[in-house]
Amino acid sequence: MEEKLASVERRFNELTAQMADPALANDYARYVEIARQHSELEPIVQKYREWRRARQELADNAALAEGDDELAELAQAELEPLRNRVAALEQALKLMLVPKDPKDERDVIMEIRAGAGGEEAALFAADLFRMYTRYAENHRWKVELIDANETGIGGFKEVIFAVKGKGAYSRLKYESGVHRVQRVPATEASGRVHTSTVTVAVLPEVDEIEVHIPPGDLEIETFRSRGAGGQNVQKNESAVRITHKPTGIVVAVQDERSQTQNRLRAMAILRARLYEMEHSKLVSELAQQKREQIGTGERSEKIRTYNYPQNRVTDHRVGLDVYRLPEVLEGDLDVFIDELAAREQAERLQAAGV
Repeated sequence: MEEKLASVERRFNELTAQMADPALANDYARYVEIARQHSELEPIVQKYREWRRARQELADNAALAEGDDELAELAQAELEPLRNRVAALEQALKLMLVPKDPKDERDVIMEIRAGAGGEEAALFAADLFRMYTRYAENHRWKVELIDANETGIGGFKEVIFAVKGKGAYSRLKYESGVHRVQRVPATEASGRVHTSTVTVAVLPEVDEIEVHIPPGDLEIETFRSRGAGGQNVQKNESAVRITHKPTGIVVAVQDERSQTQNRLRAMAILRARLYEMEHSKLVSELAQQKREQIGTGERSEKIRTYNYPQNRVTDHRVGLDVYRLPEVLEGDLDVFIDELAAREQAERLQAAGV
């Protein structure tokens, strides 16, 4: 680990010297890139230097503690706190050396779709949409509705929305998968508990540079926006449907009043889906079904159960039960996300060998 840290410090010093070079002021693009790299390395280098100072202080106190005078007693008393500090700094450095998911800081596009369970599944899709909206509000992120296919009694067959804010993907990526609800539907006269499912997909937003789509691969149609029940809500054809011919992916957006805005939204969703399709393929190839997947977005995986009669929410990936379902549905998801993030971090530490 120390060799890696020394290498990072050398690179940091090189970047510092380059930033001080007056000639760099004439190349703004290069200056910005060097400044970005410098900023990324600075916290690691500062922590590394703090760790070195703490280790030296520990070594000095250990040497003093070998004496038999009053100073030795004082040094001896400082040894345990110093050891703890060195250990804490070392653990922090290990975590900082673990490669981060480059998508973690991105905004996300979330897609919630009713699965098995008919109208009850659609109603629970609306509950999940509200849950994620509350979670985003708690983190001061912005939610933008992109498209929704509503049912007549307040449910969603499908709802697509964007969550914009620093670190949105780093937290919400663990929500991809099948969510199962067990409860008595309001329309159920016999009071029997029904089981329904809803699928959640979390896609990092990507730009045109990352996913280039040739115009010839697209079939673009326009149509009138429709409201609940199928009635036309606009006379002009502002809604957009885009078909990606090589994959058969179809994206339709009608929420915006402008056809241009709907087209931009649809292309953003299409790029995100194609990016995720390629990423999932790569993950599957690398994993070779060898280890448990956490937070990879496998949509067929049942990740969580919401049991209303027992007031219980269970995350099946980490075996965690929480008996406060109303609070979870109000956006209190961090108890699950923190555990999933810790598991992923532990796996990355092991894979990085630091």
